[in-house]
Amino acid sequence: MTLDYYRIFFYVARYKSFSKAAEALNNNQPNITRYMNILESELGCKLLIRSHKGVKLTPEGKQLYDHVAVAMAQLTTGENELIRNKSLETGIVSIGVSETALRLFLLPKLEKFHKKYPHVRLRISNHSAPQAVSALEKGLVDFAVITTPVDYKKPLHMTTLYPFKEILICGKDYSEIAQKRQSLHDLLNIPFISLTDGTATHDSHHQYFFDNHLKFAPDIEAATTDQIIPMVIHNLGIGFCPEKLAKPFIESGDILQIPLIESELEREICLIQDISRGTSIAVSKLINMLIED
Repeated sequence: MTLDYYRIFFYVARYKSFSKAAEALNNNQPNITRYMNILESELGCKLLIRSHKGVKLTPEGKQLYDHVAVAMAQLTTGENELIRNKSLETGIVSIGVSETALRLFLLPKLEKFHKKYPHVRLRISNHSAPQAVSALEKGLVDFAVITTPVDYKKPLHMTTLYPFKEILICGKDYSEIAQKRQSLHDLLNIPFISLTDGTATHDSHHQYFFDNHLKFAPDIEAATTDQIIPMVIHNLGIGFCPEKLAKPFIESGDILQIPLIESELEREICLIQDISRGTSIAVSKLINMLIED
């Protein structure tokens, strides 16, 4: 049986009038009457008592109306939520993000999105790249924004968002080695600072050393990228850092760049999505903003 009959019944009972129900539904009275006759015939009982004073519900009609009214309220709530979601007056976006990706790329994008859609809630989870991928696989986040290298498998899909390079930096105590190009091999006797094992940054440094026929064995492991520059400033060792993050400290003279003979250490910030899952309007809007801007 079509749900339209119940919807029409709801309006007839609510307005106690066929003509008013027809007006509310943008229909005509003969059609409304015919639909109610069909509904009563299908249910095998009288629902409405027609008179010149209007329409009254029979006991069976009252019983049915109590249920239909609840269903209509739920449907109306659902429709309103969809309308609000479509206009982005509500919604939640959950993102798994690595620290470097957040600072280098994502923060200004989130600022722009928040200004445009201030009622959409943002839920940011700070993860290493492998942790962010795991959270995405488990459905704990809507998507991940992380740095390469990244290990993933279908149905996950990667989109490159922002290429960047890392430079080797040192404090003032090591200023002499920053005066000319150095080989990684010649710097092995100097303490090296990197992020902990299990992060994309650690993996990228390991691969970079391996590609240059060297073993990667950092002397100091930091928990976050934010810790590396202060450690370098205080001359605990040398380390790689995204060029964009290091630039202000180089310009202020707090740290120096060590030019290398080897090729530059290049990496990417990428978007990881589970293409087998649907996305909300808010999530789709933010993803499009990340990709298109």
